[in-house]
Amino acid sequence: MTGFAQPKHHPTESLLMAHAAGALPEALDLAVATHLAFCDICRADAAAHEALGGALLDAAPEGGLSRPAEGSLARTLARAHAMPAEPEQAPRPSPDALPQPLSDWIGPNFSDIRWRRIGGGVAQAPIRTRSGGSAYLLRIPGGVAVPDHGHRGTELTLVLSGAFSDKVSRFGPGDIEVADPALEHTPTAEPGPPCICLAATDARLRFNSFLPRVAQRLFGI
Repeated sequence: MTGFAQPKHHPTESLLMAHAAGALPEALDLAVATHLAFCDICRADAAAHEALGGALLDAAPEGGLSRPAEGSLARTLARAHAMPAEPEQAPRPSPDALPQPLSDWIGPNFSDIRWRRIGGGVAQAPIRTRSGGSAYLLRIPGGVAVPDHGHRGTELTLVLSGAFSDKVSRFGPGDIEVADPALEHTPTAEPGPPCICLAATDARLRFNSFLPRVAQRLFGI
């Protein structure tokens, strides 16, 4: 191991497959890709999906997909089995540095983030992404809760530093929470240093009280 605890909460298998295939909206893809910087296991899974997809494309006849050629399945499985038994290990992102690929969007360090306050001590830094959805960084002071809300689609919340808890679990650095329309929650930062998260959605959040709904229109969260 690399000497640090691996994340306990990961993207779903379908999200990893979609990431490997390049089929996610850019905002969600950024969250998944940044999680991979923390997680040896998911990085290996994503690489396996990419290798399998490449093998299937190699096996496809010219002109598009059809019935696999004789022996193509065996070659595909052999390529997948050739993946390393142990996940590739990478140094954990420095506590003072933003992990890639997020650093490619923001800058190398947390000090490069341009925060704007959105109320209750919480600050936001929007990230411009394409292909629908939205992504932004959140800084939540220790002990402060994000207003109770639900979801109209998928929300991915990746912890970069600090930690938060909700009715689902506790989420620390590298952990990613996958929320869907069935989940309503009130994420609360743990006492101590602020919790800094990358949040990505493919649909607007659904806040349950009036003032957060007003802030949503102002800040696009």
